Amino acid sequence: MVRIAALAALLALASGPAHAEDTVRLGNLKFAHYGAVSYMKEHCKKFGLNVEEIVFPKGIDIFPAIVKGEVDLAASAADAAIANRSGGGQVYVVAGFAKGGARLVAAADQTITKVADLKGKKVGVARGGAQELLLLAELSKAGLTWSDRPGKDVQIVYMAFADLNQALMQKQIDAMCQSEPQSSQAINKGFGKEVLKPYDTPLGEPVRVMVMTEKLYKERPQVAQKVLDCFVDATKYFIDNPKAAEKYVVEQMFKGQITPEDYRDAISNSPFSYDVTAEHIQITTDLMAKYGVGKMQKPPKATDWVKVDLLQHAKQKAGVK
Repeated sequence: MVRIAALAALLALASGPAHAEDTVRLGNLKFAHYGAVSYMKEHCKKFGLNVEEIVFPKGIDIFPAIVKGEVDLAASAADAAIANRSGGGQVYVVAGFAKGGARLVAAADQTITKVADLKGKKVGVARGGAQELLLLAELSKAGLTWSDRPGKDVQIVYMAFADLNQALMQKQIDAMCQSEPQSSQAINKGFGKEVLKPYDTPLGEPVRVMVMTEKLYKERPQVAQKVLDCFVDATKYFIDNPKAAEKYVVEQMFKGQITPEDYRDAISNSPFSYDVTAEHIQITTDLMAKYGVGKMQKPPKATDWVKVDLLQHAKQKAGVK
């Protein structure tokens, strides 16, 4: 009996680290198009994976947590990931989970119908996200100058995503380049109107990316593959079952703070996806360097850190093209 008890104790010790190894910590944001990534914490159990989700107020807050070893993978705008990699961050881009996800929205009482009409106006945007780069690319295309201080054609007002709608409603800003579903909310509630979806610059539709630490990718390859297998399966489920996706995002993520109409409008402008290319990340990097977004010392070369091998394997396994 003693020998059996000792053997059981040894087996328990041996299984402990293996179970712990299958836990990954996910940094995420509260946006409609981040829904399938959020769903992974419930969906990944079927893959023998425990996903612990940590929701951050904004994307640039996630990367310090990665540096501290508190997060293993994260959903992010490509811009924030690129800026982090430029600063020595040891992360890889392993998938793309959504496209688009931004609108240029003017206050309902403004006579702003095109980007050129922003001259002399205050435009709100969150710093370091896809929206900032999209806004600057649109202003550049329209031949407008900008600064976060008075004196240029457009004064940019930097604030958190969560504060932009309130600022537009209270007329502290004249327009905003905002994410989803907040931009759809502003339009549906009547205090905002769409000027355009800002995808007609060299950047096109921005791809939101899933990043993974080099440590997870290199040292725990089986767990890293499970992450991508689950990501593809969860995303496929949301794409194939739009009503289930809507219910999860509206009721679970937002606790009823957005309406089903807000969600549907948001997702029509930020569809779930799987893919990302090194070419898209390189174009994003080059535009960031051009406009001074992220204040990069040394812009990273996309082919060095975009790793889609796990994604391709997961898509093949799931029968996703």
